[in-house]
Amino acid sequence: MILNLDLHGGVPIYRQIMDQIRRQILIGHLQVGEQIESVKSLSARLKINPMTVSKAYGFLVEEGLLDRRRGVGLFVRAIRKDAKKRQQDQLLDRAMNKVAALAVQMGMSEKEALRLFSDQYRKFDSLNEEEQS
Repeated sequence: MILNLDLHGGVPIYRQIMDQIRRQILIGHLQVGEQIESVKSLSARLKINPMTVSKAYGFLVEEGLLDRRRGVGLFVRAIRKDAKKRQQDQLLDRAMNKVAALAVQMGMSEKEALRLFSDQYRKFDSLNEEEQS
């Protein structure tokens, strides 16, 4: 599990962990039934307080994304398709909100912003197709 933390960005570390694990679950990088790295292991690897990791994991359990199996560990839970789609939409909406605000602040036209988005989408889509073949 790859996590990229920004220790100086102002977003709490537990929140960054939650957001990145949630994203990896929603896009399928973490599969249903897959075991998540232990609190001890992840905190040691990231050099952060174990309570921070435990807090993030606890919230993800409450959200229904992870399942805690006593004495065994944490595992990715199955998510209903409608709930997964709703969370994916929310994730994309938050990202698009930032991009749209930046484009407006820069005085960019909607047409130009859509062109840039389309260019980026096609670039990543072709990369994705190459990886799958």
